[in-house]
Amino acid sequence: MTTTVTEQAAVRKESPGAADGRRRPGRIRRIGLPYLLLLPALILELLVHLVPMVIGIVMSFKELTQFYIRDWGTAPWAGLDNYAMSVDFNAPVGEALLHSFLVTVAFTLLSVGLCWLIGTAAAISMQDSFRGRGLLRALFLVPYALPVYAAVITWVFMFQHDNGLVNHVLHDQLHLTDKPSFWLIGDNSFYALLTVSVWKGWPFAFLIVMAGLQNIPRELYEAAALDGAGVWQQIRRITLPSLSAVNQVLVLVLFLWTFNDFSTPYVLFGKAAPEAADLVSVHIYQASFVTWNFGAGSAMSVLLLLFLLIVTGVYLAVTSRGRRPADA
Repeated sequence: MTTTVTEQAAVRKESPGAADGRRRPGRIRRIGLPYLLLLPALILELLVHLVPMVIGIVMSFKELTQFYIRDWGTAPWAGLDNYAMSVDFNAPVGEALLHSFLVTVAFTLLSVGLCWLIGTAAAISMQDSFRGRGLLRALFLVPYALPVYAAVITWVFMFQHDNGLVNHVLHDQLHLTDKPSFWLIGDNSFYALLTVSVWKGWPFAFLIVMAGLQNIPRELYEAAALDGAGVWQQIRRITLPSLSAVNQVLVLVLFLWTFNDFSTPYVLFGKAAPEAADLVSVHIYQASFVTWNFGAGSAMSVLLLLFLLIVTGVYLAVTSRGRRPADA
C-alpha cells in the first residue's frame, strides 16, 4: 500500500501538464471575463456610432433628396458628384461651405485659446489655500455642470436688443456704446457665440489643469523660491513644462468639441445662423434638413470627418515627436 501511494505521488510530479491542463480553463475564463463584460458596451457603441457612420458614407454617394427619403436605398447613385459640388468653391454651395469652414476655424482657435488661458490662470490661482477656495472652485464649475439648453437659452435672453442684460450694462450703465447693439444678428453674432462658448468651456480646462497641478511636487516651488525665482518664473520654468502632457490632451479635446459644436449655435440662433456665426455643424444641418439635400449634407459630413482625422493625426504625430526626447 505504501509503495502504491509513493508511485502515485511520483507520477503526479512527473506529469505537471495534467495540473496545468486543469488550471488552464480557469485561467482562460479569468482572462476572457473582462472582454465578455465589455462586449455589450462594444456592441452598443458599434450600433450607435459605427453603423450610422457607414450609412452616412453610403448616403454621400447617392442623390438623396426629399423624394427618396421614404426609401433612401432606391435613390440614384451620384458617385462623387456631391463631393465635387461641396469643394467647388466657385459655385454657391462650395463658396458657402468654404466661408462656413473659415468661420469655424477662427471661432475654434479663439475659443480654445481663451478657454485654455482662462482655465489655466484660474487653476494656478486656486492652488494656494485661502478662505473660500472650495466655494470658488465649485462656482467655477457651474457653467460646465449646467445643461447646454438651460445655459445657452439664458444667454439668449441676456443678448436681447431691448431688454437684455448685456445691452443694459454696456449701454445704460457703462455707456460704452452709442446705442443698444444687436447681438444675435449681424457681425456681433460671432462675438456672442464666442462669449457663450468660452463661458461654457473654460471650466473644463480649469478642472483638467487643476488635476494636473496636483502631480507637481511642492518642493520644486519651494526650491525655486529659495533660489530667488519669482511667480512668473516659477510658472514658466516649472508649471507649464510639467503640464505639457496634460495640455496636449486638453487642447485636442477642446478643439474637437468646439469644432463639432452644434448645440450652442443651434440654441443661440435657431435653424438659420447668421452669416458671421455660420459654423460648419449648423451649415451641414441646414444643407441636410432645411434644403432636404441629404446626399450633399452627408458628403460635407464625411469631408469634415476626414479633416478632423487628418488634423488629429498630425497633432498627435507632432506632439509625440516632441515628447519622445524628453521621455528618453
